[in-house]
Amino acid sequence: MKKMLVLLCISVITTVLLVFCNAPVAEEHVAAATTAIVSPDSMAKRGAYLVSIMGCNDCHTPKKMGPHGPEFDEDRLLSGHPAEMPVAKFDAGTAKNWILFNPILTNYVGPWGISYSANLTPDSTGTGAWTEQQFIKAIREGKYKGLDNTRPLLPPMPWQEYSKASDDDLKAIFAYLRTIKPVKNIVPTATINH
Repeated sequence: MKKMLVLLCISVITTVLLVFCNAPVAEEHVAAATTAIVSPDSMAKRGAYLVSIMGCNDCHTPKKMGPHGPEFDEDRLLSGHPAEMPVAKFDAGTAKNWILFNPILTNYVGPWGISYSANLTPDSTGTGAWTEQQFIKAIREGKYKGLDNTRPLLPPMPWQEYSKASDDDLKAIFAYLRTIKPVKNIVPTATINH
């Protein structure tokens, strides 16, 4: 906090010098002083906060049973549906009118087909190869892996609501996702009903 306050003061003083004294200050110094206010560390902290309040862990982190019921499996934080966990048998007729969730809330069956929570960790089996622009496109447009000409993100992912987040918030979430432990987990491919 003190660092941010000092940087803000430097920015204000630099601006005052430029405006009132016509002091020759290089543009790169002004830009460095103003952009340093939002450090990568503060971006990631903001992203961690947003991931927490937006409920991302509810679907993207597998659960394990604890003394008070399901708890987040911290060793598999945001790693999506476990590759080794098969889809339980279900009644196809029921799935046409209901949404069925598996017990750890990472696999879903409904009228659209079968979907799985994605691996959001920075592993190559998750979002490790994604660019920030891909992440933003995935959330803004509901595009699988943030790529054009791909399938839409499937329920229950509420991308339509998350698409209203600011660019800064989406960038902060992406910055945070880069800081978590990479987890190797190849999430099964979705089955889409046509």
